[in-house]
Amino acid sequence: MDIVKIGILTLSDRASSGIYEDKATSEIERILNLYIKNEINYCKELIPDDYDLIIKKLIYLTDEQKCDLIITSGGTGPALRDVTPEATEAVCDKMIPGFGELMRFESLKFVPTAILSRQTAGIRNQTLIINLPGNPKAIAECLQPVFPAIPYCLDLIGSSYIENNEEVINVFRPKKKC
Repeated sequence: MDIVKIGILTLSDRASSGIYEDKATSEIERILNLYIKNEINYCKELIPDDYDLIIKKLIYLTDEQKCDLIITSGGTGPALRDVTPEATEAVCDKMIPGFGELMRFESLKFVPTAILSRQTAGIRNQTLIINLPGNPKAIAECLQPVFPAIPYCLDLIGSSYIENNEEVINVFRPKKKC
């Protein structure tokens, strides 16, 4: 089984300056550890919402660290400092809007303000980059519906093979109706 290299890039002005605790990074790690059977090597970064710094870190995680998957958290709202989708688009070769569409669709089941979210996903070289919101509860709500597509996408772009923990994932899958 391949060792999977996953970057977690958490974007928060307040958490990066110590005003409050970063809970997003540990929530992403907790969920991925449940969903993935492979050994995971994490590269974690906590930085402020700064467009140029986000681009620099995304390039570092893809080109130098050779992450198979990068999950970002934060900076996906409509506020002026929320620039994660723009930075992601700037570094990606291809965008995959279906990830963001599905996350917003599922989030609307929990909060009517989900339409304000601007999550997206894209590919740089052989790395899949997915933008998640910064709220730990929203992270779980958004990652769960899109996760089944992640291993297949990584396979298609030539990244490490992820073996799903089907027992855990099947708990969340809706049951098919006859």
